[in-house]
Amino acid sequence: MSAEQKSTTTVSTKGQVILPKAIRERLGWRAGTELVVEDTAEGVLLKAKPAFAPTRPKDVFGSLSYKGPAKSIADMEAGIAAEAKRRHARNRH
Repeated sequence: MSAEQKSTTTVSTKGQVILPKAIRERLGWRAGTELVVEDTAEGVLLKAKPAFAPTRPKDVFGSLSYKGPAKSIADMEAGIAAEAKRRHARNRH
């Protein structure tokens, strides 16, 4: 951040800090946006809280039910190819 882009703010008696409007707008942080506060060696880092908690495939494997015969790899590849062709055709117009 260059010297022209830096601004200052003050911590209130309640520990509140007002972020400059230009930064909030650039990051899309509206009122109510939840932030993660991280203490780093260089200072405090603010990041928007992710919408969903991080998960691993093994944590969610099998969570969607499917009724019917198992699909083969060939069936899945055919389905992927058909969807790719459909999207490509849609984007050409």
